[in-house]
Amino acid sequence: MKKITFSVLVLVVMISTSCNSQIDFNKLKKQGTEILNGASGSTALTNADIIAGLKEALNVGSNNAGNLASKVDAYYKNPALYIPFPPEAKKIQETLVSLGQTKLVNDFTLTVNRAAEDAAKEAAPIFINAIKAMTINDGLTILNGPNNAATNYLKTNTQAELLKKFKPIIEKSLSKVNATKYWETIISNYNKVPMVTKMNPDLAGYTTQKAIDGLFILVAAEELKIRQDPAARVTDILKKVFGKK
Repeated sequence: MKKITFSVLVLVVMISTSCNSQIDFNKLKKQGTEILNGASGSTALTNADIIAGLKEALNVGSNNAGNLASKVDAYYKNPALYIPFPPEAKKIQETLVSLGQTKLVNDFTLTVNRAAEDAAKEAAPIFINAIKAMTINDGLTILNGPNNAATNYLKTNTQAELLKKFKPIIEKSLSKVNATKYWETIISNYNKVPMVTKMNPDLAGYTTQKAIDGLFILVAAEELKIRQDPAARVTDILKKVFGKK
């Protein structure tokens, strides 16, 4: 049956060839074989291919995101990732600025973003270890879902664990770049102002969440590239899975 089908394919290609052109039978055979292989489903994706491809996409995307986020000014000069003064401490910021302590506020904001950039160096292994237990249904949903479907899956299934594991890294980074010292000075100065309600928001918790949010923004951007740009499919399994969409 396969031989008959191949003959039909060859005939079709021959008929479509211009009568005034010389037929290249080797090329003809190659074209017929390629068409036949595609028609026979020999290159169809298996469930294992889908899962492997999606895990590879998340591995590549999270690793690239971590590398990008760890560069100097990756957070500080990127409006999408920039970590501002904690919203719940807006009153603290306004009060200190009104008292002429703008430099202290600005220095603190810079160090918070530097902490996120420093901590991002450790992000890739955490993401990679979190890429677990993806079912076949999950894989099919992600493959045929929106351009950030894999990122959303990763976020939904790893957010709590990432917060738990990432916070100690952020705390260490905050201390390393003196953000903790600036924060203690800010809180101390603010709480000395007469008639104000004393505050001390959770700096590490706030910075951790913002740092992770920024990483997911970058992971989503990497996923979009893999889905839309063939050049971003840097491994065979990525080419096989995302090239089929």
